[in-house]
Amino acid sequence: MGYAHEYAAAIMHRGRVPMDPADYVPNWQDGPRKAKFYPGADSFPLPDAPYPADATLDRGLCTEGAPGEGEFDLPTLSGMLRDSYGLTGRRLGVQANTDLSALPFYPLANWSRGSASGGGLYPVGVHWISGPSGPVPPGVHYYSTRHHAMQRLLTGDVSGEVRAALGEGAPGPATDQYLVLSIKFWQNSFKYNSFSFHAVSMDLGACLQTWRMWAAARGLAVEPALWFDEQRLAALLGVDPQEEGIFAVVPLKWAGYEQSSGEGVAAPATSATPAAPAAVRRKDVERSRTVLTFDALLRMQAATSADATARPAPGALAPAAAHPVDPAAAEVELPPARPLETDVRTALRDRRSSFGRFDAQQPVTRPQLAACLSAAVAGSRLGGDTGEVRLAKLYAFVGHVEGLAPGSYAYDPERQSLRRVKEGRPGEFLQRNYFLANYNLEQAGAVLVPTVRTTAVLDAVGDRGYRLVNATIGAVAQSVYTAASAVDLGCGVALGFDNISYIEELGLEGTGEAPLLIMMIGNERPAPADFRYEIA
Repeated sequence: MGYAHEYAAAIMHRGRVPMDPADYVPNWQDGPRKAKFYPGADSFPLPDAPYPADATLDRGLCTEGAPGEGEFDLPTLSGMLRDSYGLTGRRLGVQANTDLSALPFYPLANWSRGSASGGGLYPVGVHWISGPSGPVPPGVHYYSTRHHAMQRLLTGDVSGEVRAALGEGAPGPATDQYLVLSIKFWQNSFKYNSFSFHAVSMDLGACLQTWRMWAAARGLAVEPALWFDEQRLAALLGVDPQEEGIFAVVPLKWAGYEQSSGEGVAAPATSATPAAPAAVRRKDVERSRTVLTFDALLRMQAATSADATARPAPGALAPAAAHPVDPAAAEVELPPARPLETDVRTALRDRRSSFGRFDAQQPVTRPQLAACLSAAVAGSRLGGDTGEVRLAKLYAFVGHVEGLAPGSYAYDPERQSLRRVKEGRPGEFLQRNYFLANYNLEQAGAVLVPTVRTTAVLDAVGDRGYRLVNATIGAVAQSVYTAASAVDLGCGVALGFDNISYIEELGLEGTGEAPLLIMMIGNERPAPADFRYEIA
């Protein structure tokens, strides 16, 4: 039993037993940047990329059929990055979050992005490793979110290093174009200390799910790899593995690859690997004068990066699949889900957190609820080398849904219906077990709760499975956020709740299910006080 089991238990009990360091207070004046900074690096802007109106969220969340056969090119890559992690607008609306007082000041501006992020910190770094088939000289590039540009960190074809790090049986097409996702821990741990590993691995899933939805709606495929030689890729990017973890690799099916490579499958890298492999020499310049480390974070990085090349065998995760619904529980039928006809780009750009804005006077409709539940299930499979086993189960605390009795329910994805767990209004329970003051959960139409059998996942695939557990939860949250946007609902996601109380309330003591997130959906108060920055 590895350290991830111990960390998972501490996370579940942190509402009752604070994690060390319990007295930690962030030094906001000495916080890090929200992205890495490479002074002097050459950069080039990414092109505009129109998004077709028929690339709807329904297509993006469709889990049936073969993966998309389309090919990426530079405009397509640009559009996917802009709509997922690029800056797309200012957040200046009056709401109930604690950062409200800082929003009007430009140096502290809170910029909106398509993907959700814990605390709005966005710690995922996106690197494009481009080989000879790309539209620019081969090399390693860092995506600068503030400029929507690529910064060149290394010149030369190192795509073979990525291919070798992925190893045999890696998902995705034969290619020489890869997106490598890293997480610089200090970008999150300065605020969340030991808890940060839990949060950042959800951020990874939110980003990946945005890409999967965006790409699928356009007939493209994004199949992430979570198992690979992490040490080798850290060396390639020139980062310290204790400070920055390499969390995912996404091979891209690239237009023109077969023609440029001759055979369509590159030669094994081992035959041409130099004695001293190429590596990025440029270093990220940290803004913080003081950078702290946290024992739990260091131990989780060490535990989850060990044996990183031991990709799970097909079917390895089957014993950790989502716990089945109780067939004896009373079934409550749902109508067909409201269609998600909004194009993915629009849904992502309209997505935001509803801090304190929920208004129960207008209940959620059952087709709206069904759409959000269906989207959550679609997001519960990351694909790639994680397989097609659905790990997450979904519960719903219903407070204000038209034609649906208040109470708690389990969602049955096969029958697309609800199974009653407990009757009665859940508002008092929800608010009592929420730690913050930025939401009134009683005013939400429903609170959705995904669970994963974390211990079973760790037993099945080892400590690295913790990254998979939380990436899955992050993907579910991103799917619900985007679906809520498409069906004209507000949405909010939170980690600050008493996990053990949810286990007790839902009767999960014997199932091994861990409630890891709460997702609130509902209608918002009309005529919100928003500053129209785009016309100012």
